[in-house]
Amino acid sequence: MTEAKAFDRVADDYDRMRGGMERGRQAAAQLAGDLTAGPVLEVGVGTGIVAAGLAELGHDVHGVDVSPPMLARAAERLPGRVAVGDARALPFADGTFGNVVFTHVLHLVGDMPRALREASRVLRPGGRLLAVHGDPAADPDELVAVLDRLAVLQPARPDTPEGLDAAAREAGLERLRHEFAPDYERATTPRQLLESLERRLPPYLWDVDDGTWARVVEPALAALRALPDPDRPRSQQWRVHRSVYVRA
Repeated sequence: MTEAKAFDRVADDYDRMRGGMERGRQAAAQLAGDLTAGPVLEVGVGTGIVAAGLAELGHDVHGVDVSPPMLARAAERLPGRVAVGDARALPFADGTFGNVVFTHVLHLVGDMPRALREASRVLRPGGRLLAVHGDPAADPDELVAVLDRLAVLQPARPDTPEGLDAAAREAGLERLRHEFAPDYERATTPRQLLESLERRLPPYLWDVDDGTWARVVEPALAALRALPDPDRPRSQQWRVHRSVYVRA
């Protein structure tokens, strides 16, 4: 459970470095219009920022995650409604939920087709699966240029629109719609991004060896350190893939 151990390590800093409840509420507002009737399960709930945002909008939200330290934060936001659980073997009976939500987690589950089969299993007939997936993108700026330099370290993602569609069909899910659209705004300073990268918060940095770090990551960090006004926020609008599926 490499992913769980890595998220255990960053749990204390995750909200602060990823936008906290402000980002969670933005994401929840984008998802809420596609939910159908019935309780909601967020798989990979993390610290619960998106789930709590949906709960604030009046939804009955539950969450599972493989990282107990991350779940400890989620439990404060969703008391009694979170549990340790693997996306590939969800601890719920068939047909429990009206909705299952995956937010930027399908590339980390280890076996995306299996995770979708499990999601389909716990959905009621007519229930919906909502996924925020694939590579996010923002307009070019100084910080995006640094992240682009690190893109060579990112493995091929299984959660492309085409890959997700194929896995969803095998799981008995029919796509209702897909969009690549604005998701959240964020104002990030060079110093904040530098700290995030130095602490290896992005998953693609978890297992980078020393040689690759020196050759690829350090020059990117040096470029960040050289930017003027390191505490001036750079405003960014990030776009994401969002797909909605229905269970027959």
